[in-house]
Amino acid sequence: MSVKSVLIVDDEEKLAHILERSLRTAGLEAESLCDPREAVKRIIDRPYDVLLTDLKMPGMDGIALLEEVKRHRPEIDVVMMTAYATTETAIEAMKKGAHDYLIKPFPIDELRLLLDRLGETRALREENARLRDEVKTRTRFDEIVAASGSMQRVLSQVTKVAKSDATALLRGESGTGKEVLATAIHQLSARAERPLVRVNCGAIPETLLESELFGHVKGSFTGAVVTRDGHFQAADGGSIFLDEIGEMTPPLQVKLLRILQDGEVTRVGESTPRKLDVRVIAATNQNLEEMMSSGTFRQDLYYRLNVVPILIPPLRDRPEDIPALIEHFCTKSGRDGAKVKLMPEAYDLLLRYQWPGNIRELENAIEHAAVMGESDVIGIEDLPLALRQWGLNGSASASAHGATHAAPVTHDDGAGSPGTLGALERDAIASALAKTGGNQTRAARLLGITRRTLGYRMKKYGVASGRSELDDAASSLPDSGEGAA
Repeated sequence: MSVKSVLIVDDEEKLAHILERSLRTAGLEAESLCDPREAVKRIIDRPYDVLLTDLKMPGMDGIALLEEVKRHRPEIDVVMMTAYATTETAIEAMKKGAHDYLIKPFPIDELRLLLDRLGETRALREENARLRDEVKTRTRFDEIVAASGSMQRVLSQVTKVAKSDATALLRGESGTGKEVLATAIHQLSARAERPLVRVNCGAIPETLLESELFGHVKGSFTGAVVTRDGHFQAADGGSIFLDEIGEMTPPLQVKLLRILQDGEVTRVGESTPRKLDVRVIAATNQNLEEMMSSGTFRQDLYYRLNVVPILIPPLRDRPEDIPALIEHFCTKSGRDGAKVKLMPEAYDLLLRYQWPGNIRELENAIEHAAVMGESDVIGIEDLPLALRQWGLNGSASASAHGATHAAPVTHDDGAGSPGTLGALERDAIASALAKTGGNQTRAARLLGITRRTLGYRMKKYGVASGRSELDDAASSLPDSGEGAA
């Protein structure tokens, strides 16, 4: 639980001490005070996770204490306690920044459950902060692989939309990188210091999606034991990424439309809307126009979401990106910091494959090969079965008809710069020779090419074996245990 320390403020000294002992028994650091002005001084000196305060107190009431505390410690979560709860006071407390309120008298278990839920919310905020820091240090926008003109145009759109608060709709097949671009939009925006909350609308059961998105109040349905904020509340001030937006049911579409129109969200079981400041980034791989025609997607919501549509082309339509993506994932999938290398035949197959699963499938294929391979050199036999079968059947069939499944890629004829085919071939040859102690015949077998082809490529790339041809031939005789060359 992320809630570790609680400061209790109540002019009823006996109640304050009871709450303090109860929370300490539950393993929390708890302190209690009767004077709200003393509480302000204490909070300035020490960062508590939660302030649990009474609403009606002499000298300074709970609302005034809330405002003063938030000026010094905006990150603290405040929970109000009151025996005089009204809708007006509750709404005022929430507007001033209170997380929730409890009506006296309340069982201690109710307080513990509320703190547990509050801990989950804090953990989500902390995770978002960690992810923001990670994105800043490890995933700069200019590191997104985009060698093709079509992807360069996409990045130009992303840069422009990030400068505004306009709703963006990312459209493209599954695996094309919609979430990566949504993250880039948020990180390049003025909201980068605030949370980015990611929600996959297709992964949450329909019965729970409304509560997850918009929150609920205690007792609004079976299992709602405490009031809980939703993902929109967690994203307040920042952005929310709604993936697979086409999976949202029409009733939920109405609620989402209200947020986009009025900037208000209403929790399940509550009638009073809450003002929010959330930037919506949506994504889908479905045909929303067809869904509108069939009545499964609201036309008014479509136009609200489609303010800035960004179409991400599939990988098969931008083959120029494939070599750079291969290089990126080979570096990412290496063991102990070492980049994995590709045999020429494996590299060629990756270039020619159709990639129906787009970038995600390419990444998974290289990661699979890196895990299943016995060395840092990937051959065709290390690739997933679907690719190997396509290499045997699909590409052969395409060749018979004078075509391949993907646009041709020009190979590098020289040694090349890092990441080119020439450099990858040179590295693979050097690695094979190192594994075989410079024996060219064995190295050729390891590489899956003929001894003559190996000799040609060694000369082409200026790779030396470190052995004489006589030593190589002698070690490859039948009585060496390797069999005839």
